[in-house]
Amino acid sequence: MGRLAAVLIAGVACICACSRSKPVSAQQDGARDAGLRLYSPATGVPGCTLYGAPRQTGTVPAELGELSGLAASTRHEGIFWAHNDSDDAFRVYALEDSGKIRATMTLTGAKPTDLEDIAVGPCEPRAEAPPCLYLADTGDNFQRRKEVRLFRLPEPEQLADATLPVETLAFTYPDGPHNVEALVIDARSGHLAVITKTPESLGDVYSLEGLGPSATGKAVKLGTLRAPQDVDRLTTGADLHPSGERLLLRTYTRAWEVRGPKAQRLQELIAGEVAEVPAASQAQAEAITFTPGGRGYLLGSEFAGQPLYRTDCQ
Repeated sequence: MGRLAAVLIAGVACICACSRSKPVSAQQDGARDAGLRLYSPATGVPGCTLYGAPRQTGTVPAELGELSGLAASTRHEGIFWAHNDSDDAFRVYALEDSGKIRATMTLTGAKPTDLEDIAVGPCEPRAEAPPCLYLADTGDNFQRRKEVRLFRLPEPEQLADATLPVETLAFTYPDGPHNVEALVIDARSGHLAVITKTPESLGDVYSLEGLGPSATGKAVKLGTLRAPQDVDRLTTGADLHPSGERLLLRTYTRAWEVRGPKAQRLQELIAGEVAEVPAASQAQAEAITFTPGGRGYLLGSEFAGQPLYRTDCQ
């Protein structure tokens, strides 16, 4: 969410879904979870059985002062694609987990309204397709946008500053506008989905159908994600494991993983267990992504100088 929208929303107390409300850290949220949190092991799914403690690997660079999305590169080892929120030029950055920027991609062909997340996956609905970057222009704090968009471009083959065009993939919701800050793609099929940011739950999951540069796609609701005992809500970022059997969710105060052993489709996965996983205190937690291979994850935050945290297997 951009700073201009934040100023407007801050004056409306009833809008509790605002991502520019007073920053909340995991430490501040501890009153609801007094004592040591015990994280449940993940069994029957690929990846880590138990994650270790997050460790700081670097800091958010000045160029990403509104860091809102992270996604691991499939072409470049150790690189994560990152972008700012709405108050910035249309750019994507190739970032190391230290915070070092390796390349800046200036994007053309569209004017974003509110970029909120990024995903890397097949350019076409098949696993063998070359990889693309997908940017979610889906932020809608006041829920007024009749149509929202994804932007697609081939994942750059070279880590060098460049100017690149994007394709626009518009879509609508059947039940009216939603504020969305989380985008995921299934590496097995190229299927895309978004997760709403709502104070009611961890979000409603919508599959995106019929996307294309010359068509308007439709969002189809698959279900609702809820934290155990409804202790958390307002999902600000997400990422789908390469296996399709794990889904990471980031909120302002926690990180969650949805686990669905043998899940073949996202609809099956979201019916699985929702378990808390280790997070870290960040001023405005807005980004999460699995690391390459899916055995850990990187946590990002808005505001330059904020820590970047990496969590690996215990």
